[in-house]
Amino acid sequence: MKLKLAHICILTNDLQKTLYFYEKVLGMTKVFDFVKAGDLYGYYIKMSDNNFIEVFKEETIGEKAGGTFQHLCLETDDIKESFKKIRSMGIETTEIKKGCDNTFQIWFKDPNGLDIELHQYTELSSQLTGKECEVDW
Repeated sequence: MKLKLAHICILTNDLQKTLYFYEKVLGMTKVFDFVKAGDLYGYYIKMSDNNFIEVFKEETIGEKAGGTFQHLCLETDDIKESFKKIRSMGIETTEIKKGCDNTFQIWFKDPNGLDIELHQYTELSSQLTGKECEVDW
């Protein structure tokens, strides 16, 4: 059995702010809306072919969003360009660093406090070589 990421689901108390972040900052596209009793309740955002983020409105969400969801990791083919674009949109990020798995990465948060890792594979990345990765945290 082969599995791929189909979608992750996040909750937000601000559908418009969340949509702006994922569409304008990260360049994703809204595919369809969820409507409840005639009102916008959520939507699906397309990351790439068959990879989506599902977003639902949750009025009671507090400062600590995401529940036990730890982070979302997205792949980029140009970490430097992505870093510049995200920072130019006023989003605070870490500096670019190479992780212990030999991927270049930056970290930042979405409007709901969800941690996002953006990474770029290298020819030495453990994800491609299968080489054991000793964690450094």
